[in-house]
Amino acid sequence: MTRTCRKADSSPTTSRAPRTLPPELLSAGARRLGVMALLSAFASAGMGVGSRLLGSRLGLPPPSEIVLFAEIAAITASLGMFALARRTEQDAAELLDRGLVYEVGMGFVIAVSYHCWPAPPGQIPRGWSPVAVWLVAFALLVPATRGKSALATVATALMDPLGLTVSFAFGRPVPPALVVAGMFLPTAIAAVAAIVGSRVVSELFQEAGRARELGSYRLVSLLGHGGMGEVWRAEHRMLARDAAIKLVRAGADASGRELMARFEREAKATAALRSPHTVQLYDFGRSDDGAFYYVMELLEGFTLEEIVRRFGPLPAGRVVHLLRQVCHSLAEAHAAGLVHRDIKPGNIFVARYGGDPDFVKVLDFGLVKALTASARDLTQAGLLAGTPAYMPPEMALGRAVDGRTDLYALGAVGYTLLTGLPVFDRTTALETIHDHASTQPMPLSKRVATPVPPDLERVILDCLAKEPSERPGSARALDARLAAVVLTEPWTREMAERWWSRNGAAAIPAEPPARDAEDGADGRHVTTPAAAAG
Repeated sequence: MTRTCRKADSSPTTSRAPRTLPPELLSAGARRLGVMALLSAFASAGMGVGSRLLGSRLGLPPPSEIVLFAEIAAITASLGMFALARRTEQDAAELLDRGLVYEVGMGFVIAVSYHCWPAPPGQIPRGWSPVAVWLVAFALLVPATRGKSALATVATALMDPLGLTVSFAFGRPVPPALVVAGMFLPTAIAAVAAIVGSRVVSELFQEAGRARELGSYRLVSLLGHGGMGEVWRAEHRMLARDAAIKLVRAGADASGRELMARFEREAKATAALRSPHTVQLYDFGRSDDGAFYYVMELLEGFTLEEIVRRFGPLPAGRVVHLLRQVCHSLAEAHAAGLVHRDIKPGNIFVARYGGDPDFVKVLDFGLVKALTASARDLTQAGLLAGTPAYMPPEMALGRAVDGRTDLYALGAVGYTLLTGLPVFDRTTALETIHDHASTQPMPLSKRVATPVPPDLERVILDCLAKEPSERPGSARALDARLAAVVLTEPWTREMAERWWSRNGAAAIPAEPPARDAEDGADGRHVTTPAAAAG
């Protein structure tokens, strides 16, 4: 289940190097890196062929195997970087970090080719080394934060003398020290120019980022990304408070407008709720370029999906403790006339919160609908939206929903928490949706070796009833039934503290990457023909 924020001009931290670049500049830099890599591949091939033709006319001996190896390495690395930059799911910041490694590697192979190339006896290469040209061009065209850019520039410059050292190993005569110093003076000058130029570019990037900040927040680091959205850790420029900023860009077509409408619904619905177990929203709006964003509290912990995947099924006492908190969030939403419609482990976050361990926050109200919506309102053009592994029958069949729709999904969540398995473990999304619509779930006691309290199993299976009338009548009613479950080992605060002491260091930030609809039976969100469910 995320973009630019700023420090005030009067802040003493304004002049510091940004810890991350503005997202749109990251994307532009990634595109330039791909183009530069492709051009470098063609240039390496063209210069290799051209130098051989010129050398044969001048009567020079053919280049050694090390030169051929360096040329092949340069072409291969450049084409590989181009292919990596073309991957649409590639994170731009991570790609640019890899690009700095590519810069250093290319500096080495360029230096080897240059210094190992055959030359007339006694002739020493002079003038601007190709390494000097390379590092200046890279520093100015491919953005990076100041520290990373300076480190990569220095490392690339050092590849020039390293390439000369390699040439000595292949029999090239060693020139006097003063001559060597003169050979690398242009590279040293180019390195200084590249560092200064990169700093100027970095400051321009920082200014551009400040010009496009959202509200009173400045981006700190990217938490996740998807096809159309990103989630960023952000800091308030006046308050000592971090936050998460979720930003979504979409096209002007119908699908783009629907996506923007979904996130606007999510922001408005979340802002209207006050339950401590619903993620709190601080601000939302649109940026100057039309992107939609909202700012929410930043949590550190795990989604229930992550907990089950990493730690396995949960004890019954803990499941009751967690589900009751979800009921608190849903009870308020339902009382306000809202149905979440996408309750699943990935949208239930567990954190240390205000000193309380195992504190639940319900996330992602992006599919929220008003209780007054008709069945026709719930689908568009024969499509339905939801998560197959937790889809209530009425959503699978395109019928009207109410609060009991969320209780079915919450029952499926409880089933997964207790067993570590989905209610229906099928291969495809359509098979899973069909089972939710028409197949009775297997009792939990038949799928796990650890005994499940009979009254807890009854509550879970009642939530999974195909007919809404056979489920608990409300989230408060479900909460009361969970509170009445007789547990041989209730989940205590001391137990929760011990669990977090052991595992809290591996906690992740809340709010998964914004992502596009996907087909799958493993709990991922899908948009699929409603008729296929029946």
